[in-house]
Amino acid sequence: MRRVCDLPCKVLFLLLCFALLPLDCALAEDDRSAERKTMVAEQIVARGVKDPATLAAMRAVPRHKFVPLVQTFFAYDDRPLPIGHGQTISQPFIVAYMTEIIHPGPGKKILEGGTGSGYQAAILAATGAEVYTIEIIPGLAESASKKLQQLGYDKVRTKVADGYYGWAEHAPFDAIIVTAATEFVPPPLIEQLKDAGLMIIPVG
Repeated sequence: MRRVCDLPCKVLFLLLCFALLPLDCALAEDDRSAERKTMVAEQIVARGVKDPATLAAMRAVPRHKFVPLVQTFFAYDDRPLPIGHGQTISQPFIVAYMTEIIHPGPGKKILEGGTGSGYQAAILAATGAEVYTIEIIPGLAESASKKLQQLGYDKVRTKVADGYYGWAEHAPFDAIIVTAATEFVPPPLIEQLKDAGLMIIPVG
């Protein structure tokens, strides 16, 4: 009888071990905080970014969750990465630099033109800011919205539209970030910016 009982017990034990393996792997995949700390220290602080709220957000937001699966290994590298539709997620330093310039935080209303992966919006939300983000490519907008919801950034408001026209019904904004280069600053964005508000936009 002893041998008959031992076999099922051993089989059950092995099944439990295999069942736990994916969970352990998932936890290891999610816990990449050490890589984020290194990214912030070596790529961001070393280049002069000092704003505490920006640095805290960059350490907290899981960048690897905002890139395609095939790019997750490279998520914390010092470079932009492709996210599909001919678009990229910006280099970590650029995200931090743009964030520091506009001084986001609680009580600030921020508009982002060009949601992309949703990473910049998540960084802004992590500072406590009220975030509105616009994406012209439906596939990216839908993916980013779902990801933001899944990761708990559910207060970020997303919209499929041309960022050139801003989001008038929620204006004025304390700051506006535009991630795509343009030949000039769109007049609607200027109109939707508060007096003494800040805008960062690549022109030329």
